[in-house]
Amino acid sequence: MALFAVATGALVANLYYAQPMVAAIGADLGLDPDLAGSLTGITQIGYGVGLFLLVSAADLVENRRLVLATLVLTTLGLVGIAMSTEAMPLFAFCFMVGLCATGAQVLVPFIARLAPDERRGQVVGTVMAGLLTGIMLARPAALFIAGSFGWRAVFWASAALMLVVGAALWRMMPAWQPGRSRSGSGLVAYLRILGSMPGLLRRLPAVRRRAAYQALMFAAFNLFWTTAPIMLAERFGLSIHQIGLFALAGAGGALVAPVAGRLADRGYSRVQTGVAMVLVVVSFLVSGVAVSAGSIIAMAVLAVVLDAAIQANQITGQRIIFSTAPEIRGRVNAIYMTIMFFAGASGAALGTVIYHAGGWVGVVVAGAGLGLAMLLIYATEFRRGRAG
Repeated sequence: MALFAVATGALVANLYYAQPMVAAIGADLGLDPDLAGSLTGITQIGYGVGLFLLVSAADLVENRRLVLATLVLTTLGLVGIAMSTEAMPLFAFCFMVGLCATGAQVLVPFIARLAPDERRGQVVGTVMAGLLTGIMLARPAALFIAGSFGWRAVFWASAALMLVVGAALWRMMPAWQPGRSRSGSGLVAYLRILGSMPGLLRRLPAVRRRAAYQALMFAAFNLFWTTAPIMLAERFGLSIHQIGLFALAGAGGALVAPVAGRLADRGYSRVQTGVAMVLVVVSFLVSGVAVSAGSIIAMAVLAVVLDAAIQANQITGQRIIFSTAPEIRGRVNAIYMTIMFFAGASGAALGTVIYHAGGWVGVVVAGAGLGLAMLLIYATEFRRGRAG
């Protein structure tokens, strides 16, 4: 579990290293500021494509081989970014890193398959704690390394980490070949697997529900973390390094993941889901008061609470979707994560627009509104008497 937690966190962190360094990268390569700002978007687009195309292949391709291949390609992409001197190669390598970082989402259902039913939530929670920690630590780590050694050192360091993780997985990860497809082999089987995903979404109401919950949650998460650094600089006068420390404090929310997994294993999925949604609404509303009062400590606490709520809902959801048959878990995870990811990307894209139009009050209203939308959907569970 520890190895898988580190591996998933290290892979997904690659999506966020460039985010706080776009100005430095653009200045070094002579890029227009708007063009440099799209670096993170290109990486995120690659990840979204990989969620659909690569993660679904886990139901067809031997999983260990698939994960190691994505690690090798991620390493090559990171080296390419570190050596880039022009815009086009840089964008191509950013897309490649995003595409192949989805190897993390092959690891999650893989370890869920190994876990006994009564401990699946705990196991998934531990691994997802590593993943969220990687997301939250990526930005401050990038700022600290770049501040001392330059932006290229960040990608060289990550490439070295990928090699270490790959070597450890090569030695410790067991091989697992999914059941052979009845629809053919090779490209034909792969295309049929992709074509089966809309049907799976129609047939599995629990997957639809949990994907909707987490999509709104992740939109709120990205809304907060896209706008909070801007607000902290403008309203509190924090420097880049101080904002990095704020983000580092927010990573404390990852600590709730193993606890959330244990509670889900004990049958508290529905209660935990409702509490998480309420905490999202409360966190956004109270953040408006904290900003008005000028309390940076209160903002840091609320960031931890918000991240913990989103993480708890994620763990609960993944425990439920991984209760599906093993032979479709790769596709189920691909569906779930693709919906969640594109909703999160929308939250990030709308965040700056909302902030510039309505300030932090606009962010509070939008974030609390997403939480209320979740609660309205959640209320239908009780009307229909369905499990979460």
